[in-house]
Amino acid sequence: MANVGQQPKWEGKACAKLAGCKAEQVWLLLQDFFGLDKWFPSLTTCLPVEGVSGQPGCVRFCAGFKTPVNGSDKGSMNWTKQKLLSIDPNKMVFSYSIVDGNVGFNGYVSTVRVLSNKHGCDIEWKYEVEPAKGWTLGDLDFFIASGLQVMAQRMEAALQVFQATMDQ
Repeated sequence: MANVGQQPKWEGKACAKLAGCKAEQVWLLLQDFFGLDKWFPSLTTCLPVEGVSGQPGCVRFCAGFKTPVNGSDKGSMNWTKQKLLSIDPNKMVFSYSIVDGNVGFNGYVSTVRVLSNKHGCDIEWKYEVEPAKGWTLGDLDFFIASGLQVMAQRMEAALQVFQATMDQ
């Protein structure tokens, strides 16, 4: 039975379109669990803590990212430890959870997938989390959606450069 006064989890979804990029190409970039800092804006650090990247159970330490809410103490940087829960390269999908951090997220779980479309592909990022002190669902939606858009732009640009070098 749920605790009286317990709020339901927040849920959200963000999508980004990558024109002219094959889903398989984007998946190769996205599946590098320890390489998120190559793509996510303002994330300065993404380091392995345990396990092998891409293997369920591996853990990464992510730090230096900016949020719409200052969840960390004044003068310290935002950080989280994230655990890969599952990955399916055939379906181009993985799920992870935040297991520790200073941004106030408890019960955070995300599922990220790459989907083909006729003009390229989409990245879909679904998430759920217990309501976080100092945050609104709108803050979280903005943080993930804006971060995903920059990730998509960076991946699209990298793949365009790659394709241009292959066409020479």
